[in-house]
Amino acid sequence: MTGERYERGKEILDRINPEGIGRIINELKDIAPDMADFVIEFPYGDIYSRPGLDLKTRELVTISALVALGAIPQLRSHITGALNAGCARQEIVEVIIQMAVYAGFPAALNAMYAAKDVFKEIDEKEKKK
Repeated sequence: MTGERYERGKEILDRINPEGIGRIINELKDIAPDMADFVIEFPYGDIYSRPGLDLKTRELVTISALVALGAIPQLRSHITGALNAGCARQEIVEVIIQMAVYAGFPAALNAMYAAKDVFKEIDEKEKKK
């Protein structure tokens, strides 16, 4: 698919999570390829590209929502995105701790374990370089 929304969304995804776009397309191509287009166009092409917030802030807000929803696979992806958008690990940890108040300790603990895994994976990739 092409178009202005798609290209804008693809550009943002490439900045925050270059592996994410391929994963979305590959995982959905057999069942719902249009869904991958929707994900690229709407959240990233329309919403993330708005001028009101920078990418770092958008990723921290997204992490908060995903913690509250318990959406761990998407959370893992957005933790990576937040780091690529300029967030420090401690900022991500603090957002997750803050969410214990509003989403509950089980949600925050599951999110913290996911963050720990993402940080470890990144560290292991860095060691291999």
